[in-house]
Parts: sequence; C-alpha cells; structure tokens
Amino acid sequence: MSRHVVLHYLSTILVTRVLLCSAAITGLLELLTLLEQTTPILQRHLGILGIVYYATLTLPSLISNALPAGMLIGSLFMLTQMTSSNEIPTLRAAGMSPLTLYKYLIPATLMIGFFGILLEDQIVPRSELAYHTWWNKTDPFSEKNSHAFWIQNGTQIIHIGSLSDGGQTLSNLDIYDRDLLTGLLIRTIHANTAHYSDTHSWELQKTYRIQIEKQLLIHTLLQDKTRWFIRLTPHDFICLSTENPSLSTWTILTMLYGHFPSTSPPAFLETSVLERFFLPIFLCVLVLLTIPVIYIPPRAGFQNWTPIRCLAIGLALIVSQGLLRALGNAGILPPLVATLSGLVIFMLWVLNTLLRNEL
Repeated sequence: MSRHVVLHYLSTILVTRVLLCSAAITGLLELLTLLEQTTPILQRHLGILGIVYYATLTLPSLISNALPAGMLIGSLFMLTQMTSSNEIPTLRAAGMSPLTLYKYLIPATLMIGFFGILLEDQIVPRSELAYHTWWNKTDPFSEKNSHAFWIQNGTQIIHIGSLSDGGQTLSNLDIYDRDLLTGLLIRTIHANTAHYSDTHSWELQKTYRIQIEKQLLIHTLLQDKTRWFIRLTPHDFICLSTENPSLSTWTILTMLYGHFPSTSPPAFLETSVLERFFLPIFLCVLVLLTIPVIYIPPRAGFQNWTPIRCLAIGLALIVSQGLLRALGNAGILPPLVATLSGLVIFMLWVLNTLLRNEL
C-alpha cells in the first residue's frame, strides 16, 4: 500500500469524524443559546425570522468554540474504532510506528487548524459585529440597557453613556482633549446626543465646551448643533462597547500600535493573537493525546479505559488552556507563556507515555 493511499485514507476519516463531532457539539451549543435567547427575541416582536437570524449570526462563534473538543473526540473515536477493527494492528504489523501514524494525521489536523484561524480571524468578528449591531438596533430600550464605556483615541479620552439605533446615536458624550506634549487637559466637550451624519463626521446636539488656558476656565454657551470630526464609525463604537470582542488580526495590530482606539489592555490583545495562530499546534497536541489508544488490545474494544483517560486528559488540556489564557489576558503571565506552557507540558507527558509503551 502506497504512502499516498494511507495518507488520503487517514486524512479523510479524520476530517469526517472531526466535522461530525464538531457539528454535534455546535448543534447542542446552538440549542442551549436558543433556549436562553428565544424569549427576548420574541419579546422584541422579531418572530421566527429573528430566531433564525440570531442562530445564523452566532453559528460561526459556536463552531470556533466547538472545534477543539470536536478535534479531540473525533480523533479519539477514529483511532479507537480503527484499533477495535484491527486496522491499526495491521498497519503496525506492516512496520508503521506510532510516530509515523501521527505524521500521517498531521496534514489533516493542520488543515482544520488553518480553517479555525480563518474562522476566528475573518468570519467570527464580522458575524459578532453584525449580531451586536442588530441586537442594539432592535432593542426598544437600548439607551437604558446599554452600558457606559471609555475609550482612548490619540490625545482624546472619550466617555459614552449609551448606544442606540445600532450605534448611529451616542448619548451623554464627554470628550476630554489633552495636550500632545504635556498630556495635560486643555478642553472638555459635553453633548447630550451625537448622531452619525456621514463618513468621519458626527453631529453633536446640545453641547457646551470648557476651554482651559493658562489655568483659567473659559466656558462656551450651550450650542444646539456642533460638528465632531472623528474616524470612528457606528460599527467601531459597537465593537468598542462590546466586552472582550472578537477582532481580526489587523484590527488588533492597529490597536497595539496606537492607530485605533481600544478598550482592552495590550496583554489581552497579544494573548488573543498568539492563541489564534497557535491553534494548529493546539489541535496537533490534542491529536497526539489520543495516540495511546492504539495500544488497546483489539479484543478489548470499547471496554478498555484508555479512551476515557485520553478524553479526560484532552479535556484537561482544553480547560487549562482557558485558565492560562485568562492569566495572560489579565497580564499575570506573559502572553507567550500563557499560550505555550500548557501545550508543552501535555505534549511532554504524552511523549513519555508513548516511549514507555514502546520500550
């Protein structure tokens, strides 16, 4: 049997099992979210179309969350089934070592990992932004339900009391201008509301200004309308108002280099980028954790406890990665340590297990 045939066969089985398991987990998560959100959707009189639209917008995020667990369960189920049906013993009798078997599984795993990167980097940020915009726009009490937040845009510090109309209207807006050289406050502007008029322009209504010159306060009388020129759009304000939003890599880099305002600390942004691009390695480690099932005696089948142990260890890796990411987001651990330390520890453990079984 040629190497190409073995690679194609193993890759096809692995991708099929992972897709089926990921689809099952995604369907379960979607059902749980619909059970929680159906009542608010119907209270807004959005009907069945609103439920379908909500499910469509949240689907990419759920697929991204279900992908690691689907990879673990799919590869574990595939190897256990092949072992019980004597396929793995046959391959090993033909001279294939566990390391060689793992090498044949890497291309399909990397392909799934690159799909996960594309999903998290391009599809999930767009779908989440569309969801938050739609959810804010359809909320009849958006001014009361939305929370206040702060952003820093260059030398300006901006406070927004609430968002409404899908980000087209800002309420209780405060703008604090600082001197570029000294960083001292030089001007404050308060507006009751701000409406998006066109590109890079907002119309402030019922505004007043306080100018600080030579330690003197100069008040400006209340004005009905004032133009506010800023590069932020309604979608940008919706994104900035979201807690821990999903962002594309380009957006994260512009935030880190100060070209786009951010409400998240640099540690959170750096950890998000590293975790995203280390996803293929993460999935490869999950597949490696399932390799010990090939040592199950064929007659034992599913009565052996090895698949359960591999599943528990794989889930422990997924949970530990979440905990380490939280430490990285908070700045307690360096982003690189928070991303790679768990992978290295579990990879060394499973390699030690494989070596003990081979010796």
